[in-house]
Amino acid sequence: MSIVTRRSAITGLGIALATPPLASPALAQSGDVFRIGLILPMTGPFASTGRQIEAAIRAWLRANPAPIAGKRIEILLRDDTGVAPDVTRRLAQELAVRERVQALAGFGLTPLALAAAPIATEAKLPMIVMAAATAIIPSRSPFILRTAFSLPQATAPIAIWAQRAGIRNAVTLVTDFAPGLDAERAFKERFTAAGGSVTAELRTPLRNPDYAPFLQRVRDARPDALFIFVPSGEGAPLMRQFAERGLREAGIRLIGTGDVLDDDILNDIGDSALGAVTSHHYSAAHDSAENRAFLAAYAAQAPGQRPNFMAVGGWDGMHLLAEGLRRTQGNTDGERLVAAMAGQEWISPRGPVRIDAQSRDMVQDIYIRRTERRDGQLWNIEFDRVERVGPMG
Repeated sequence: MSIVTRRSAITGLGIALATPPLASPALAQSGDVFRIGLILPMTGPFASTGRQIEAAIRAWLRANPAPIAGKRIEILLRDDTGVAPDVTRRLAQELAVRERVQALAGFGLTPLALAAAPIATEAKLPMIVMAAATAIIPSRSPFILRTAFSLPQATAPIAIWAQRAGIRNAVTLVTDFAPGLDAERAFKERFTAAGGSVTAELRTPLRNPDYAPFLQRVRDARPDALFIFVPSGEGAPLMRQFAERGLREAGIRLIGTGDVLDDDILNDIGDSALGAVTSHHYSAAHDSAENRAFLAAYAAQAPGQRPNFMAVGGWDGMHLLAEGLRRTQGNTDGERLVAAMAGQEWISPRGPVRIDAQSRDMVQDIYIRRTERRDGQLWNIEFDRVERVGPMG
């Protein structure tokens, strides 16, 4: 099993990138290679997402070296830069037509997943969305399956918890793109239905945001809590400015989805994260044998780094594809693979999961977590759980 790329340097697997990464003609014709086109942001503002998923996939390949149903898995990694749907569309087209991959995977942001969806449909390729979290994504192609989560799915539990925790009014602060709007809507609907009120709805730009003026407005409004959603990797600057503006000292509690307190940057965020309560489908502190095995495999691939929820989406995406191959006995027909993957259930590092057979989206437990310091490090410690949360529109 291998990963081959076209980035501008030589990868850790020692494959030069100037030459198109093709299997040998004899091997390709023999049909014993299963090629996955992996499209991720490896450069640009969301490169941390790409690095997390790539490392998890490399870790999965190392932990599962044997062929799957007679197929050797080969990954063709492409950098979408994280910001250009046209680039993603072109890469998906090249992978489908020129490289003849049998599946597409990755997709860090919603606009990029949506850009690739028509390619997957036209080429009849399974498309595993490992990160992008807008609710509508699986509906855009019958070939899309998601091993990540949706923002409404992760948001509803924290809205209900907030009301039960005595929070009566809140301000929402979200990034102004589709997942942020999903989170804003889901929080407001559930929180107000439970008797709370949302006194202001603030939206920050996706690119190069300055959170300070928005946080000052929150401080001036003095709500009981601030609900936050920002994309993975943006939590550090936001939390720093949250502390600088003195919102905690003003009695404003911080709640949100787990994106804001990413496991891989949590220690860098520091004490400003302590006490924050978030809801999410994965924490590196999750206590299970499956998660301990995942952490060990990830550490062997990326020493000194902590995996986050993006990484577990990549790990589970590989599991899903492998099980699909096993169930079809190595048949790579796209429609048969999708049918074999829909409805699958297994124990993930995050806990029990299932691919809903109708929506092809994740059904999973959502955890309520509090950021605490243990053994000198910060962790998102789970203290409550909502079981089997399905896809939400």
